[in-house]
Amino acid sequence: MNVLFINPPYFNSKYKFIGLVAPPLGIAYMAAVLEENNIDVKIIDAAALEMTWDALETEIKRISPDLVAITALTPTIDKALETAELTKKTCPQATVVMGGYHPTFNYLEMLARDYVDIVMMGEGEYTMLELVETLEEGGDLKNVKGIAYGGVVNPPRPLINDLDELPFPARHLLPMDHYKILNMKLHTATMISGRGCPMQCSFCASAALHGNRLRMRSPENVVDEMEHLINDHNSGMIAFMDDTFTLKPSRVEDICDEIKRRNMDVYWGCTARADTLNEKLLRKLSDSGCITMFLGVESADQQQLDRVNKQMTIEKIRQAFKLSRENDIRTIASVVLGMPGDTKESIGRTVKFVRELNPSYALFSLATPYPGTRFYQEAVQDNLIKVKDWSKYTLLSPVLETVDCSLDELKKMQKKAFRQFYLRPVYLMKQVRMDGPILLKTVAAMIKEV
Repeated sequence: MNVLFINPPYFNSKYKFIGLVAPPLGIAYMAAVLEENNIDVKIIDAAALEMTWDALETEIKRISPDLVAITALTPTIDKALETAELTKKTCPQATVVMGGYHPTFNYLEMLARDYVDIVMMGEGEYTMLELVETLEEGGDLKNVKGIAYGGVVNPPRPLINDLDELPFPARHLLPMDHYKILNMKLHTATMISGRGCPMQCSFCASAALHGNRLRMRSPENVVDEMEHLINDHNSGMIAFMDDTFTLKPSRVEDICDEIKRRNMDVYWGCTARADTLNEKLLRKLSDSGCITMFLGVESADQQQLDRVNKQMTIEKIRQAFKLSRENDIRTIASVVLGMPGDTKESIGRTVKFVRELNPSYALFSLATPYPGTRFYQEAVQDNLIKVKDWSKYTLLSPVLETVDCSLDELKKMQKKAFRQFYLRPVYLMKQVRMDGPILLKTVAAMIKEV
């Protein structure tokens, strides 16, 4: 069977303005499992390649696949469905499968389209393998866990316990020279060292997909993949995209020690929780090449942190940014403006708080309730959602109002937050000395986009 994975065209990515174009690791993992089982597979990353619809149609026709699997996030779902429709028109004989975050939690919405045959829910590696083998052998789809089709919803597939058993993502099928982080010209790669998160923040869709239990790859397996990226893909910068890379500090220390033991020369970055960081861990991170950490701040209001079940204190956040600076690690502060309960006054305090933290970069997102999260369920229940157009769920467009902020006012406050943070002369002089012209290019893009 000839299998084609497609990351659909997306011309307004919410990440491009910060210089981030990341590979679709989910479909690359599934492709690797299929290749391991001698199944012919290809990937089209139409988003990274900025393909037109005509170019995508030509490529689908050239490949003439038997099965096309299309991945989708909430803001990309419209483009994903257009891709599915284009696929059916171009290759009527192909089985069209939808998967990813949005289809997992909205499979009925997907199956209502006559050009979508099957929806795959949850982790897809072994579901896709079993689906392909079942179709090849003419078997019964009712035996494939983790899919929905027609009027049938099969039982969910258990989560993968041993992540070390998975092959590395099939990056050789991806346009690796098209990916970047913060506009860096270094060959950039992304990795995932674990899945699942026990913290249960109400706004997090990833934990809803990957479960509450943290499943972690071994330090040796993680560093093996880092070496693979350096040696086989000439990667000079690696970003760990885990929900929270530092959730188990002792394991992070083991990864740092393994990097040092192998004398690896690589820059890397990761996600972190403020309350997992301490002087010892940050020294190890810095010594092993970690130059950037993405830290969730969310709000300067302790009541708001408690409301979203962040399980974090303001003082822990302050301390984490201070220690990171002292250990020469750049920080990206992630902030959410406009959560239920936010007011103009509380949003103003949060923006001021971020400036006091003095991170290297800051992202001021607008509160966005994604399907599958508790935040979405509560927003629907309380009739807070004012915008139903999924393409607006980009973190840059307001979709719900607060007690004293309209949609227009929230957007203006977001614009103001970006300008107040990035257009400070002292900040610009300091950060340009550290990051050079890359900073100016990224800041200009941010200000223009928002």
